[in-house]
Amino acid sequence: MQKVQKWSAQKNNQLVLILLVGGLLFRAIIAFCMYPTFDEAYYYLYSLHLDWSYFDHPVFVALTTGFGPWLTGNVSQFTIRLGTLILYTGSLLLLYLTSNRLFSPRTACLTLAIATISPIFQVGFGILSLPDSPLMFFWSASLYCAVNEFFRQPGNQKHGLWKNESGSSNLYVPSYRLSYLGILVGLACNSKYHGFVLGLGLIGFCLTSPPHRCVVRSPWAWLGLGLFVITIFPILFWNMQHDWVSFRFQSERAIPRGGYNLLSVAAVYLAGVAYLFPTIGLPLWWVSLRPLVLRTMPLFSHKSLTFKGDLDGTKLLNLWLSLPLTLGFTLIGGYRQILPAWSMPGFWTATLLLGQQATLWEQHQRRWVRRWLLGSGIMVASILLITLLQVTTGILQKPSQYALMGGFLSPKDDPSTELIDIQQMRRGFASSPILSAALENSSFIFTNRYYLGGPIAMSLKPLANVPITCFDIGKDLRGFAFWSKADQWLGENALYITTAPFKNRKDLMANYRTYFSSLTEIETIPIRRGGVVINIIYVYQAKTLLKPYPRSYGI
Repeated sequence: MQKVQKWSAQKNNQLVLILLVGGLLFRAIIAFCMYPTFDEAYYYLYSLHLDWSYFDHPVFVALTTGFGPWLTGNVSQFTIRLGTLILYTGSLLLLYLTSNRLFSPRTACLTLAIATISPIFQVGFGILSLPDSPLMFFWSASLYCAVNEFFRQPGNQKHGLWKNESGSSNLYVPSYRLSYLGILVGLACNSKYHGFVLGLGLIGFCLTSPPHRCVVRSPWAWLGLGLFVITIFPILFWNMQHDWVSFRFQSERAIPRGGYNLLSVAAVYLAGVAYLFPTIGLPLWWVSLRPLVLRTMPLFSHKSLTFKGDLDGTKLLNLWLSLPLTLGFTLIGGYRQILPAWSMPGFWTATLLLGQQATLWEQHQRRWVRRWLLGSGIMVASILLITLLQVTTGILQKPSQYALMGGFLSPKDDPSTELIDIQQMRRGFASSPILSAALENSSFIFTNRYYLGGPIAMSLKPLANVPITCFDIGKDLRGFAFWSKADQWLGENALYITTAPFKNRKDLMANYRTYFSSLTEIETIPIRRGGVVINIIYVYQAKTLLKPYPRSYGI
């Protein structure tokens, strides 16, 4: 029996190593080849303007995005993702340790496999340099710390009991770990404002779990609260200096505008399932809602109304850390647009329950569970690789020299053509004497959308050190409103850089000509894929800024 257990443990350890290392290598390949997305490139600008916090996100995304360029001295799509690759591997390891602590090594392996397979987890948390990457690392660390605090002995989750060294059972007693938890939740808030939902979920768990209500009287909890406030000082300090603009910007997103559309709710639900991948997303919804449904399902017995079952501590903690995001954002989708990543930390937490359920399924249908995970993994990997090849070489594009069977997707119908190959753009600037001279004679660069500034900055970093700003007639300047003053470049020359989708915007050109003495196109840089031009970078020389460009917020 001991030999079987030892063999099983070795097999689990091998699987964990394969999932962690293999997953890291797979994500690294995509990170190396995939062009930077607009959000990632925009966050690269954060790293050029280090501050306590930023208009739309806290500080950690600047640190994770800047980590690779600072370490290597090179600016590329891979280096800005280096921090994400490392942090997500840590997040997976922490999720594994949490599941192992709550359940068993086998359950932890299955949980790790599920989290490794899901495409939105891989891409949104593990490849792209987004605020979600540090958020999920500190979210996972907070979850691991909470489990070690509230359930100190495996198998004692139901009644909040733990065993002391003599083996006798004791009621839960708060410990020093609550102070650590306050710091970790604060670090999650410094990553993304979702961290505040994490903190409220932990408080909700303690208030609704009878054995853990004593937390509110614990000095350790109050110390943890104090450390939490100290940890989020960068957010508070920056916002105090800027009229609390970040909190106003984020809170306005939750305010209903217009009517409520149930079809939009359904669309958000289906989109979430698709991004998780249906064979993962549907079971995650099932294990998330099942405890709640069983808890509230009425049973009639002897004409009396009762409730079926009590939630054990594990499920209660999971519900508080998952449903506010998964169910909450799905319902919010009825009155505003929801981005896929917003609800995903809740599904990340729910993988613990799905891993536990998969262990139960495996006891009866081991081969089915293996086929489910292996088949899902192969399908997800294939889809991601096909997407990568399409974005970088145009294997589905028509025409393209790399097209399979002649291709079928026209560049004008492919939204991925808007992504900019910064290497091509860099070569275009380096090889043009006109652009080289224009960069030397310009005090700043501006573009018409905040998200275009990032690719421009990444392309020009080795060639020139010209400040970049945004003149948006819609006044959505994001962080650019705080990285320069409105009158900073009065009387100076500039370059206006934009892309093909905005070339024929007559309102843009008419607007900009009222702010400069002249505005003249001087060069174009074609962006090719599969030997075909799919986008064009337009560069204009703007002479003498006559008056400050208006801003609705900023400095």
